[in-house]
Amino acid sequence: MVTIKDVAKATGVAPSTVSRVIANNPRISIMTKEKVRKAMKELGYHPNVSARNLAVKSTKAIGVVLPSSADKALQNPFFPEILRGIGSVTHDMEYSMTLSSGITEEEIFAEVQRMVYGSYVDGIILLYSRLNDRVMNFLHDKNFPYVIVGKPYEDIDEVTHIDNDNFTAGKEITNHLIETGHERIAFIGGSKELFVTMDREAGYQAAVKEAGLKDCEEYKIHTEFLKSGGREAVENLLSLKVRPTGLVISDDLMSLGVLSGLEEAGFSVPHDISLVSFNNVYLSEIIRPSLTTVDIHIHELGAESAKALIEKTIDKSEPAKRITVPHEIVFRNSVSKREAF
Repeated sequence: MVTIKDVAKATGVAPSTVSRVIANNPRISIMTKEKVRKAMKELGYHPNVSARNLAVKSTKAIGVVLPSSADKALQNPFFPEILRGIGSVTHDMEYSMTLSSGITEEEIFAEVQRMVYGSYVDGIILLYSRLNDRVMNFLHDKNFPYVIVGKPYEDIDEVTHIDNDNFTAGKEITNHLIETGHERIAFIGGSKELFVTMDREAGYQAAVKEAGLKDCEEYKIHTEFLKSGGREAVENLLSLKVRPTGLVISDDLMSLGVLSGLEEAGFSVPHDISLVSFNNVYLSEIIRPSLTTVDIHIHELGAESAKALIEKTIDKSEPAKRITVPHEIVFRNSVSKREAF
């Protein structure tokens, strides 16, 4: 097996210099680093990461916790894309990523406990934010480094979080329907316990109120962020005596289920019913009609969360901060102008 001494001999430097190159010590010149790294590659030398991490009391790993089982969450294109953003940073910084795989909330919580008590990771990213979350409370109580993609339900100034301005986004996308003549507008969102749903719905309600439109409780549906959730919402809305002409849907995958349900019921989008959505996942562009949707820059949300967490793991005194990733509306073909009668 190739050792540090072999690399040192091949490059004509001291073994301690090779160690410093492996640790990316800034005191070593770029020329020496390149020479040593080239020799390591040619000789097939691989540093003992476990031993190095033990010495600096770091695992060089981060945990990522999904809002539900991986099997269910990964059906939604939002999560593979945000994981791609996280991975782009962990790869560059030579960290590994551990993804929660529990099915029930109890299993996910037990998995987080193992990560923390077993020192398997340096910190954790939560890909959700909801009321009275057991995992979040546990990490807070243990003073364990974590960041949230979303908005904390309490201690907002004490928790680093990466988010969009979902209230403003909800208001702007609803106003687009209002500006195209729609007066009966429904909202389809995820769980009421999720802050992303609360904020987007609050923005929708603000737009409806400011336009002087009727705020109907029966026009607000909450279901899962899945295609099946969208189909379920359609059944509820089509059973109403006075149906909406416009839909604000809090997730592109749900919109896919809504489109499918409307088509099966004989309704055409956007001719009969217009709809707008959130996230701008790749599906929103290739389905027909293509979706008018809010681009929340999912990849950037993931990358910023990884950067923020690694900063916290390196320097525990790093102050909490809110990082707001900008959004924009992508106008496509799922909205038509509603003529006044």
